[in-house]
Amino acid sequence: MALVKYNNNSISAVTSAAAIPSGAMTHIKTLTASSSSTLSFLNGSSDVVLDSTYPIYVFKYINIHPATDESNFTFQVDTGTNTNYNQTVTSTLFGAFNIESGGDDGLFYQSSRDQAQGTAFQVLNYNLGNGSDEHISGTLNLFNPSSTVFVKHFTARTMCYNYGNYADDGYSAGYFNTTTALTRVQFKMSSGNIDSGTIKLYGIKDS
Repeated sequence: MALVKYNNNSISAVTSAAAIPSGAMTHIKTLTASSSSTLSFLNGSSDVVLDSTYPIYVFKYINIHPATDESNFTFQVDTGTNTNYNQTVTSTLFGAFNIESGGDDGLFYQSSRDQAQGTAFQVLNYNLGNGSDEHISGTLNLFNPSSTVFVKHFTARTMCYNYGNYADDGYSAGYFNTTTALTRVQFKMSSGNIDSGTIKLYGIKDS
């Protein structure tokens, strides 16, 4: 195969080129907590899009600081104009931990945080510390929430500063067992308020 060598003249002769594709992830909304009992994303409200516009929605929770020690960071969803946030979910949670002193580390499987056709708020990570430097950050992916054919899968990876001075790397996943389109997602602590932090919502375009 012949090697083609370009010079300044050949490059300057180019009159048009294909557009550089934009990023696949589009920012939709940012919510900031300030002693907030909940943070909610509602389709069609306050510029929030949570419909068939995107097949995948990504939530980035950043420096979420709980007001109450040993609380869990959780989420749930709902459909239509419902606000009960009690959709049926089957899920699992596992992860790894390491204490600051280096004396305790390993893997964990948290069956008590799982749900088998439950309707409670799903735990993303647990036993958060409320010290001034303690918080939780991570990512939640919600797949095709507008589908009226399939159940709705989610996956999440979350890093928290545990109240006992542990680094907890938590993985949770599952599905909401409904073929009704989801229209809203809510985050809250299992106890007390979200003292501070932000949650950003993004949409990912079709490939």
